[in-house]
Amino acid sequence: MENFRIPHFAVVCSALILAACSDGGGAPPAASAPTPTPPPSGGSGPTWTAGVYEPASRFKNRCEAPRSGVDIEGNPFPDIAGSLLEELFWLRSWTNETYLWNTEVPDQNPASFSDRLAYFDVLVTTQLTPSGQPKDQFHFSQPTMEYLEQRNSVPSASYGASLIAFSTTVPRDIRVQFTQAGTPAAELVMGQANLVRGTRILEVDGIDLVNANTQADVDALNAGLFPENAGELHTFLVEDPGGVPRTIMMMSADIATAPVNRTSIINTATGDVGYILITTFSPFSSEQAIANAITAMKAQGVVDVILDLRHNGGGLLAIAAQLGYMIAGDAQTNGKVFEDLRFNAAAGGVNPVTGETDNALPFFNTGLGFTLANGTPLDSLDLSRVFILTTDETCSASESIINSLRGADVDVILIGGTTCGKPFGFYPTDNCGETYYTIQFQGVNDKGFGDYADGFIAANSNATIGVRIPGCAVADDYANELGDTSEALLAAALQYRDAGTCPTPPPVTTAPKTLAAKPSSGIDMEVIPPRSIMQANRDMTMPERLN
Repeated sequence: MENFRIPHFAVVCSALILAACSDGGGAPPAASAPTPTPPPSGGSGPTWTAGVYEPASRFKNRCEAPRSGVDIEGNPFPDIAGSLLEELFWLRSWTNETYLWNTEVPDQNPASFSDRLAYFDVLVTTQLTPSGQPKDQFHFSQPTMEYLEQRNSVPSASYGASLIAFSTTVPRDIRVQFTQAGTPAAELVMGQANLVRGTRILEVDGIDLVNANTQADVDALNAGLFPENAGELHTFLVEDPGGVPRTIMMMSADIATAPVNRTSIINTATGDVGYILITTFSPFSSEQAIANAITAMKAQGVVDVILDLRHNGGGLLAIAAQLGYMIAGDAQTNGKVFEDLRFNAAAGGVNPVTGETDNALPFFNTGLGFTLANGTPLDSLDLSRVFILTTDETCSASESIINSLRGADVDVILIGGTTCGKPFGFYPTDNCGETYYTIQFQGVNDKGFGDYADGFIAANSNATIGVRIPGCAVADDYANELGDTSEALLAAALQYRDAGTCPTPPPVTTAPKTLAAKPSSGIDMEVIPPRSIMQANRDMTMPERLN
């Protein structure tokens, strides 16, 4: 299973849990830094003067523990012998040069820190959006090896199911978001799939997941839910929507995420409608998979498309730009910008990462060389409207499709919940074995619009914050399988298409990841950790030939 791990229990809230308890699951506030100490005197290391920044290039790849050899893509490591202090000074200068809100970052002495990640955590704005959420909820880093594995869709041990927590306190409620075809989760046993959307996990290897309250039990639950290796056999007690508890056994396998999870053609009296569920734009396999799906729909002669991005956190912006073209076609996108990048004021219109002055991303109409040969013509559906299914997990590069198609005068009909609100992106940057993600640009469409930090909302939503666009507010449905015409969001899209009407909008408080109230005593489970950064981002990585 993917995207969720039951963290260790604690009798009292840890720092991460306290953040979740206080802000309802938003990003934790920036860590408090220790009181700065005077810069070291003498020695050969860099020294700190408040407000004075040396070029980041002076400190780049100067590592306390330099790597040797090549990475999994065959590129030699650029590291040279250096120090932790030089790594911290690189973070400081790099942030000042490239961070979108660099003037909102207090300048703190790197010599006051003994950990590069702790220092990176404070190099972030603490300002809020109009709704009171942190402006930057996306500050993140991860080991470079993990980043490269995710970027290259390296298979990892799992069952092929994504999980979600409706409640992380007793009685816990952990369910399946979706499964991937051809995996243990989707395997049919006596005509019944092991797991379906909405299946609730009750026990793992005989241990009560709903009520477990010891560390030993939690460790065993994690071992079963998230196997370390392929070939592990585990037993689960599960309950499907409207069903009764049943026992299943699954053996883990090495699985790479399929970006196009499922497609179908829905026959209607007014023409065939294509449905496509895309869960990520991140793995390099997404370029060809999405192109193949659109080509198949064009061959079927679909007159409308319902694009299901409810669980798509984004990924490679270039692939989002390809999908935008494949939906709208040449007549509507020719000469128009998919997304223009805007940087901090000090950059003066120059991309502070690449040095380029032309930072407009087009609607790409050919393959770019990720997994589709460079220059391969892309098919297009030439649609003047598109229905997009959304939740708060529809984020970043997925939101750019909404915004950029609207910038090209394509009618975007939003069905579902408020999107996450991330008109921002970055260039993942490695330094000394850690890949850092700091917000470096805001994306705007061909009309110059990109102010949706509190998300897009459907026209009839009861929410008061967000950019309102045509469509219907609908609560996510875990009682029906994705792609089933009875599933609430898909059914609402078909209703709106046929009659121009919406079902009754849900209360603003409705959310698929609502956390149960924290009890006054007992042992709690941590809030769900964020999805892989490769699944929740607006990544400007391009094939080597275009960099």
